[in-house]
Order: sequence, then structure tokens, then C-alpha cells
Amino acid sequence: MFALSNLDSRPLQVSVKCEPDLAEQLRLTHPAIKPGYHLNKRHWNTITLDGSLPDATVFEMLEDSYDLVVAGLPRAKRQAVRAAGAD
Repeated sequence: MFALSNLDSRPLQVSVKCEPDLAEQLRLTHPAIKPGYHLNKRHWNTITLDGSLPDATVFEMLEDSYDLVVAGLPRAKRQAVRAAGAD
């Protein structure tokens, strides 16, 4: 799992995995980024999608989260995921 969201929440929020040092830096820089709600706060951030963050920042955080999760998979699963993404 690389992202988690309650689709009924308003404003919409999404939690993503993040490198611990970057997670803390992002929280200090952006009020819309908080420690992961009900998650390991060292590795997860919750982003409030209230329009205050540029879309590019949100997409980059989602992509980084996905990459972190894929990198943590066993080699065979990681290769299968990467092969499926090449289609």
C-alpha cells in the first residue's frame, strides 16, 4: 500500500509513505502536510488536498511513495511490478 484515503472526507486527505527526513521537512514547510493520521508518523504524511499545495508537489509525493513501496518488495515481485508498468 502506497496511499490511503477516506474518499468521503472533506477536504479530501491522502496519506503517503515518505523518507523520514523528507517527511519532517515537508511538514515544516507546508501546513497542509501533517504526520500520518493513525499511521507510523516517522514514515507517513497525510496531505490535506485543500488547494494550498501545487498539484506537482502532490503527484511527486504520490510517485515517491509508490517507488518506496516497490523498492521494499522482494526482488521477484518488484520485477513483476516493473514489468507490468512497462505495458
